[in-house]
Amino acid sequence: MLTPGFTGGRLDRADQLRHDAAAIERLRSDWRARLLTLVNFEPEVTAEGMLAWGSLADAPDDAELVLLGLDDGGRPHFAAYVPGMRAPPGRSLRLFGMLDQFAPGEAATYAAARSVLDWHSRHGFCANCGVATAMIRAGWARKCGGCGAEHFPRVDPVVIMLVEHEGRALLGRGKGWPEGRYSALAGFVEPGESIEEAVAREVFEEAGVRAVSVRYVASQPWPFPSSLMMACVAVAEDDALNIDPNELEDAIWVAREDVRAVMAGAPGPFLPAPPYAIAHTLLTEWSRD
Repeated sequence: MLTPGFTGGRLDRADQLRHDAAAIERLRSDWRARLLTLVNFEPEVTAEGMLAWGSLADAPDDAELVLLGLDDGGRPHFAAYVPGMRAPPGRSLRLFGMLDQFAPGEAATYAAARSVLDWHSRHGFCANCGVATAMIRAGWARKCGGCGAEHFPRVDPVVIMLVEHEGRALLGRGKGWPEGRYSALAGFVEPGESIEEAVAREVFEEAGVRAVSVRYVASQPWPFPSSLMMACVAVAEDDALNIDPNELEDAIWVAREDVRAVMAGAPGPFLPAPPYAIAHTLLTEWSRD
């Protein structure tokens, strides 16, 4: 079983308790309860790659608590939403360096916390009537004080794909990427589309290649801010490229043996995505075939 980055979380999300106000209050009163340490949406990570936690006493007075889940011993873990907090644009160099340090499962807990806190920060008002909303269900929904509509954290589906042709994979380069970086093509799934249709459309729009025979490989949450990356492999009808410069700076075909060498750490025709990105997982798996 593949375990892409930001997956493998070990907390029980305890959905069955989210409707039970008395149960949530008991969890908040539990002396063992832990609060995720975040500074400007970024975690603290120990030398062992573990997330740092404090007590609920560390939460600001105006904070609202989001239940992240229970560990194997039933100890509750929370994150604090402070009204008015906003995630910084992009990712800092500090956070980039930290993402490779997480112990297994820790990045998944951080991904859940970051995504839901960011969602709260952007959904303080009802999309239906414009009235202010309030947190409900232990932080996993908001309810409108006017029309009563309930709103839930959204996840934006994204397809990310390798297109193969005669033993080569199509890789693209985005504007402003690190020198030499190439990766799998990707794009948001649009309303009224299947995963397979989104793969074919995005590949044709970005590179002018007709993709068929799409097969799903794996998925990954991507908490910047709230995407679900669905990795696929497809087959190209031919290898002629017609690159859209609004989408890609460049695109290249790379032979399987070159991909295999690069993913093993050898120099090659491209710099791969970091290990926590599902593009890295996708390239590694494809190169093994």
